[in-house]
Formats: sequence, structure tokens, C-alpha cells
Amino acid sequence: MATTEVFADTNLFLRYLTNDVPKQAAAVQRLIEQARDGEVILRVTPLVIAEIVWTLSSFYKLSKTSIQYLVLVVLNSPGVVVDDAPIVAEATMLFANLNIDFIDAYHICWMPTAGLGTVYTFDVKHFRRDNRINVVQPL
Repeated sequence: MATTEVFADTNLFLRYLTNDVPKQAAAVQRLIEQARDGEVILRVTPLVIAEIVWTLSSFYKLSKTSIQYLVLVVLNSPGVVVDDAPIVAEATMLFANLNIDFIDAYHICWMPTAGLGTVYTFDVKHFRRDNRINVVQPL
């Protein structure tokens, strides 16, 4: 029998990672165990990860290092498939270590995979914290 693949929304991971609603966290724990056991595949987009990062930062006020750890928990959970997982993992490093907004960090890490070496932006502060890309401010 084929394993069912489903989209897992942000709020599932937030309940699981924060345990702020214990009954829901327990339900997600069971779902994650089903994923681990190969009964279901939980598919996640980078936008879900971005929403997790934003919520843990803005609402829960967690440190960047704590957020990085929790995102890596999601990325490394058996049965959880995150699109662009290597880019997401690298972006969490830039987010935590270079104090770059997660979305900007994701784009910095994504650009080389798309064959792009230059970004045009007015948000030069974050993009210039990583030296792999050329940052241009339009005039």
C-alpha cells in the first residue's frame, strides 16, 4: 500500500514545538510518529518554515539560536519532507549566525541554486552580511 503524502500546515508544527495547546501538541506528536513509521509523509514548503520562524520570533520571542534549533528539528524529522530542505537549513544558519532576516537569508541561499549572483534591493543591510552575492541598490 502506498504511503499517503499530505501538506502539513504551519500551526501543526507550532503546536508541537511550543506545546502551548497540549491536547493539539499530543495529536501532532501522534501524527509525527505516524510519519516516522512510514504511514504518512508530511510535506512542507519553505513558506511554512518562514511562518514558523516569524511566529516563534515575533509572538513567542524566542532567540534566533532557539528558532534555528526548532527548525532543524522539523527538517530532520523522519517522514517530514521540506521542499528545498538544504536551502532552508543553510538559511537558518545565516538567520541565527549573521542576524539576517530569514526570508532574506533564504533568498541569499537560493540565488546560487538558480544561477543568480546579483540582487537588486534597497535592503542592502541584510544582503551585504553574506559575501556570496553582489548587492546592487538601484539608482
